[in-house]
Amino acid sequence: MDFSSYISGFVDGEGCFLVSFNLRGKLSTGIEVRPSFSIGQHERSIELLKRIHTHFQCGGIRYSRGDRTYKYEVRNLDDLLTKIIPHFLRFPLLSAKQKDFESFHVICELMRQSAHLNRQRLQEIIERAYTMNPSGKRKYTKDQLLKLLVR
Repeated sequence: MDFSSYISGFVDGEGCFLVSFNLRGKLSTGIEVRPSFSIGQHERSIELLKRIHTHFQCGGIRYSRGDRTYKYEVRNLDDLLTKIIPHFLRFPLLSAKQKDFESFHVICELMRQSAHLNRQRLQEIIERAYTMNPSGKRKYTKDQLLKLLVR
């Protein structure tokens, strides 16, 4: 079995590429950018998450009380850029989630260039991030974040 292709198909249904934001007064922009890739599963499929974790050699598995599932999650920017993104470039998604991945890829590359530390470039990251996962819940609205950048 081609496990790499299997992972991409599985992520098409069960995975998530997300860029979240937190307010951090100590940062020059006041906003922390947090990209993450995750796959959520019920406890009965935790062995599959462990196998995916072993395959990528990064990230971790945690229990999410919110939806009572286990999540394999990668948040480290270097791991995202060197392990996760190359996988999905080589084994592309086939669903609408591919668009989220493409935005996620651009945002991670912008972060590699430290664009998230510049107010003007951070605005571009926020705008792009809010095109992803339109049905997802967010702590802050796009307008709330953008207003913080113009002060």
